[in-house]
Amino acid sequence: MGDEATGGVGVDNIEASRVSGTEVYNTDGHHLGHIHDLVLGKRDGRVKYAIMSFGGFLGIGEEFHPLPWQVLKYDERQGGYVVGITRDQLEGAPRYAAGATPSWGDPDYGRSIDDYYRPAYI
Repeated sequence: MGDEATGGVGVDNIEASRVSGTEVYNTDGHHLGHIHDLVLGKRDGRVKYAIMSFGGFLGIGEEFHPLPWQVLKYDERQGGYVVGITRDQLEGAPRYAAGATPSWGDPDYGRSIDDYYRPAYI
């Protein structure tokens, strides 16, 4: 029998479709954006990155910030994910414009994201 409050998959599990749209906050409680998509490892099936939508209005000027999955912590009270980064730090973070296709097949691209956020999860 499934658990309605958790989408029927257990307390520590959630369907990817339910993660999309979940709000993201920094540790000060300021809203940063929402989860737009997830990037999975082809071979291991693990979530590698959460793509956070940031900025823009009605989809105009929107940018996407790939965040290493391990920097996000779910906060029950806020009903969203929390990341230890300020808006100023986010402004300098790796990102891409709506409609652009990032180079997920390039190991250097992933390394640049991981290196930027490494202090947040070491």
